[in-house]
Amino acid sequence: MKNFFSNLFNRNNDPQSIISFDVIDPIYSYLYNEKGSFEFKVKGIQEEVSVNLFYFPGSFDHEEGHAEIKKAGFNNSYEVLNELYKKIDIGAISEEDMNAGLEYDFIHIQFYSAPSKEMKQYFKRVINNFIIIFCCTNSLETNDFKILYSSYHFLDYTKGLLETEYLDFNNPKNETQEIGIKDFKIVLQGICQYMNIEIPESVELPSSENLLEAEEVTVKTFEEFIKLVSRGKADQKLISKQSKKLFKDFQKESKDYHAKVEGHFEFFESIDAWNSDWKFDPEDAEYFISEMIGQDLNFAYPEKTYSHDLFPYIQSALEKLNLELMSYNTNGDNYLFFLANKEDVSRILKLSDLTKIEVDQLS
Repeated sequence: MKNFFSNLFNRNNDPQSIISFDVIDPIYSYLYNEKGSFEFKVKGIQEEVSVNLFYFPGSFDHEEGHAEIKKAGFNNSYEVLNELYKKIDIGAISEEDMNAGLEYDFIHIQFYSAPSKEMKQYFKRVINNFIIIFCCTNSLETNDFKILYSSYHFLDYTKGLLETEYLDFNNPKNETQEIGIKDFKIVLQGICQYMNIEIPESVELPSSENLLEAEEVTVKTFEEFIKLVSRGKADQKLISKQSKKLFKDFQKESKDYHAKVEGHFEFFESIDAWNSDWKFDPEDAEYFISEMIGQDLNFAYPEKTYSHDLFPYIQSALEKLNLELMSYNTNGDNYLFFLANKEDVSRILKLSDLTKIEVDQLS
């Protein structure tokens, strides 16, 4: 009976889920009463998370906002909000309420996630925009919320809002939403930790870690990175030398960026890696990867398939050996390929983020 009453009349208040009104409401209260906008780092999430409390009409009451609203074909921000309400089956704001200047708050949470399998060949990361709009379900008081979602950058904020779509977080429509929702749960836990909000005991926490505790980058961090990207084949002398050099470069100021990149490139050339032009033939891939693994690797591929279009076929063949082809991002027109053990890929990507040595998954 507990579950029935806590989710009475289809409210978004699953007592076991962190995406629930009992968690969202105190977050809103903090934003309203304490700090309406902030950015912070959450362990396991790429870059910083942005959290903002906005409201109609005030947040759009400026020259740029007026221009965006007019460009979108509306007379005022209330009309924009009514368009959003249509997407989530909320009754429209009346002209009387518009004239009274009533305020309608919403929360915008923005962060990056890893791309879906389909998107990996185009992007290293995907942006998530979660727009939380409050409403009333069988009540005269605010007791519920609905979420609009977009994986596009809000270059024009009004246009960005209008391009969002209703998000059923229990039934994501694609892998991008599925990944975003999984990370959103971690972000909500991180927000609660940041705000010192007590999460109900019934909620199944997405993480058992301290999400605000940043992992310290030391020489040991680089040692671990070298061991993983070399699949344990680098000798201790190389590990010691390169880890100290890479850590020293890491501590340099941003003006030494090019020197850092040269150091990264030099490191990858010191291990078993394949430096290739952006355009390569399947025969090149078979030859160089065979050299890297010490055995013949042959893979099937459609006729006239070259370069990055070969990645799915290469990865399929390597998967049988529990390996994955990865690349150091040279920010140029060439690849610097290396091989990783499948079970180490997620940690390599995490270490890549920590050390600022840009590594790409390929698919």
